[in-house]
Amino acid sequence: MTVLEFLLLLLIAGICGSLAQAVAGYSHGGCLVAIALGFIGALLGSWLDRALDFPEPPVIQGGEQGFPIVLSIIGAALFSAVLSLFTRPRPVVM
Repeated sequence: MTVLEFLLLLLIAGICGSLAQAVAGYSHGGCLVAIALGFIGALLGSWLDRALDFPEPPVIQGGEQGFPIVLSIIGAALFSAVLSLFTRPRPVVM
């Protein structure tokens, strides 16, 4: 994996993580949190895919490594929703 392929995967993970935060309605951090959430979502979504035996969704190829976009957004949205259940809401400042 080259540096350019790795940066491409980081960009895709960040976009998927930020979309998942928007879907879940819970945002707790910036760009690095969105990238981490995208990767965690890809792991969680792939695990759910294998456990429930869904058909293979589209994957973006970053060199030899593929990144499941739909599974990443679904998994990250589920993970973000679970995180929002265990954290206290922030006070609203006006």
